[in-house]
Amino acid sequence: MKDKEQKGIHPHEWIVLLTVMIASFLGRLDGTVVNLALPKMISDFGITVSQASWISTAYIIANAIFVPIFGKLGDMIGRKPLYLFGIIGFVITSMLAGLSANLSQMVIFRILQAITVSIDYPLALSIIAFTFRDRAKRAQAMGLWSAVFGVAAVFGPLLGGPLIDNFSWRSVFYINVPIGIIGALMAMKFIEEPVQKIRGIKNFDIFGSLTLGLSLGTLVLVLDQGQSWGWLSFNSVISYIITIVSLVLFIFIEKRQKEPVVDLKFFAIPEFSISLIASFITFMGMIGGLFLLPLFVQNYLGYSVTKTGYLFLPMALGMMIAAQTGARLVTRFPPKYIVSSGLVWAAFILYLFSGIDLTWSQVHFSILLFAFALGLGFTFAPLTNAAIATVPHDEVGVASSILALVRNIAGAFGVAIFATVLTDSVTSNLIAVNKYSIINTLNPQALQQAAYLMVIKANIASFEIVFKVSAVFTLIGAAVALFLKESKKDFQGEDNMTEMGM
Repeated sequence: MKDKEQKGIHPHEWIVLLTVMIASFLGRLDGTVVNLALPKMISDFGITVSQASWISTAYIIANAIFVPIFGKLGDMIGRKPLYLFGIIGFVITSMLAGLSANLSQMVIFRILQAITVSIDYPLALSIIAFTFRDRAKRAQAMGLWSAVFGVAAVFGPLLGGPLIDNFSWRSVFYINVPIGIIGALMAMKFIEEPVQKIRGIKNFDIFGSLTLGLSLGTLVLVLDQGQSWGWLSFNSVISYIITIVSLVLFIFIEKRQKEPVVDLKFFAIPEFSISLIASFITFMGMIGGLFLLPLFVQNYLGYSVTKTGYLFLPMALGMMIAAQTGARLVTRFPPKYIVSSGLVWAAFILYLFSGIDLTWSQVHFSILLFAFALGLGFTFAPLTNAAIATVPHDEVGVASSILALVRNIAGAFGVAIFATVLTDSVTSNLIAVNKYSIINTLNPQALQQAAYLMVIKANIASFEIVFKVSAVFTLIGAAVALFLKESKKDFQGEDNMTEMGM
């Protein structure tokens, strides 16, 4: 143990990685699996679908608002105590959400859940960066940790379906409790405090946090509700105005703050900015395209929630394999080529998805999802490392929170854009199918069946368009990634050793 510490090697580095992966997995799993439980909640609470949507919307908004705040707080007051507060808080709020008796209680507890979850992402990356002082190992660790997000999205239907079917919707919250307690105990024992010089909250950027929170909150709100409101409706236009005005105020405030919640100087670092742009475009294209796939297989192929989860299992495997492979390659080759080649491959697979058809088998879907995950997994470690390796060691939390925020907002944009593309395409495709269809019968049943088949054809054609557009977005991300430069700076170098008293 002492020999390892003298060489700058954390004695429990891989256990620390497992610890933060547990919390990250739970947080992302919760965001996925709760959506599966909404139909049961609607029935139990006696609410409408529109009302139930606020269970997810409130969670998304609160998470977006608090991620940058906790990223900054972790750098100022210490990351381990805040991280523990997040895990323990998540366990408590999960239990309370499972005990909810009505919609109001559920929305309140989901907001509290989102606040505690928003602590995890920026602080987990900071802890990994501090713990893994060897650059090659750190890249592997970040690759594995980043893959958790994709794996959690895959396991949502796989775990949530049987829990909801065999127990109740409340079980998707209760499952967090024992696993969360294990994660909290591991964090107490194995995680060391990365921040050696506690600055305190004397100079905390309150007004910057408020204006950023307002801007992000209204942006996520309109992205989530815009399609039902109408993108040019009064509610949407007001949201656009509030988002833009509060963002301008935020930038004005940040330039004059001693401890800005988001250091705008980060965006002047080419490696940091390019990694954010590539991440935004990639996540928007990926999430925008793939989030509709469960809708297709369940509505048109009759898959159950559980069977849909099995469909995505190869994708989870592919992500884990590719994330580790990409992490190893990034120590040998320039990251821009690894990221770009991975995204080109992912774009190609998305294009293959544009041939989606009712005749596709479960094996067909699984093979394509596995292949897609191989390309996407290559990008995790290089993009994450590029975003945080160029910033000062004591501000890794802020940089991590910005990366998390970009990916979350990108996902919201992707869902909003592609859901709109799908809806609009159905209408135009139905018109086209009607125009070029000839029905040589007057039989009422045959006419009814023909009309049904034309609707199905129009819907399938709309999914084809969505995947093609998603492929184009991913290709653009691949082109942007070619401008990514390898950082020669390593925040785990001399500055870190000085802070640690070495």
